[in-house]
Parts: sequence; structure tokens; C-alpha cells
Amino acid sequence: MRHQGRIHDWNDDKGFGFVTPNGGGDRAFVHIKAFAGRARRPANGDIVTYATTRDAKGRLQAADIRFANATTSTSTRTKPGIVAPAFALLAFAGIVGAGLIGKLPILVAGAYAVMSIVAFVAYGMDKAAANAGRRRTPESTLHLLGLACGWPGALLAQRLFRHKSRKREFQVVFWVTVAINLVALAWLASGDGRAFIASQLPSL
Repeated sequence: MRHQGRIHDWNDDKGFGFVTPNGGGDRAFVHIKAFAGRARRPANGDIVTYATTRDAKGRLQAADIRFANATTSTSTRTKPGIVAPAFALLAFAGIVGAGLIGKLPILVAGAYAVMSIVAFVAYGMDKAAANAGRRRTPESTLHLLGLACGWPGALLAQRLFRHKSRKREFQVVFWVTVAINLVALAWLASGDGRAFIASQLPSL
């Protein structure tokens, strides 16, 4: 017998949560590996259909979980937007251009290039780990990479891999780190910032 219910208390980092059947009843434990033909990560509020089993201790578990209206959901949710990637690419091009014309130390532009690659790879590895049910990269580490000049690569990875882009709490913190980074970048591009860098690194 299959049931229909709503996902709640979902912990995306650990890949588990619960589902409560529509109309009331006992909630069942949900694990990411129990989703059949998973096209995306589940989230709180998702409507799913599922069968139930019992573990060795008799606890109720959901099995063969499927998103309700999976065809419609997948077609509308898997199309990545172009605004965020365009912003990341334009920002990165502007930073590199500023380095080439001397508005920013070239090492600063280089730092954005290197850290963007590192962040992009880190997001890709975390997405692969999430799909495989392996140990995840802490969100604090991903935020630190973004703050440390890697946010253009992180933003591209979020949209390309469709990873962390729907998690509201993560996105709020992510954009705060982007704002902090851009404020610091604007100061570095100012006369005071360039003078400070020159005093610390005379070779620049």
C-alpha cells in the first residue's frame, strides 16, 4: 500500500528527515537513499508518495519514495537561471580587467581566479557526496571559500549543479559573505586600499 504525505524536519546535510501522511497518522523516517529515480534533492514541504517498512527495531520507515507530480516538478525546477551565472561572470571579468589596468593588484585578481576554482570544485564534490550519501562538506567551509574571494565560482557551481540554491538559510548567509567581500574589494580598489597594499607588499 502506498501513502501520500509531506516531508518535514529535512536535514539536507545528513540526508534524512520525516514524512507525515496526508490526513494524519504515524510519521515515517525518510532517508535520501529511499528516493526512487531521484532527479533533485528533497526539501521541507515536498509532497511525496511512499511505501512503508519497519527497521530491525520496529521503527516506521518510508521506502520507494517518489515526488508527487514528478514530471511537472522536475520540468519546472531543474532549469537553472541565467541571472546569477551572468552576474558571477561579469563580476569576475570586471575584477580581472581591473587587475590588468592597474586598478587592483594583479595578485588580488589572481586570488579570485584561484579561489573560484577551489570553490567550484568544493561544491561539485559536496553535490556528489550528497547524491551518494557520503560525508558532506560543512556549510561553514563553503561560506568561507566564498568569503575568501571564491564566491563567483561558488555561484556558478550552485546554479550548474543545482546545489544549495534552494536552501533559504544557506542563501542568506552566502549573499552576506558576497556583500562583505565586495565591500572589501571596493576598499582595495580605492586610493587608501591601494596605498595599504603597497605598504604591505612593495613589490606590487
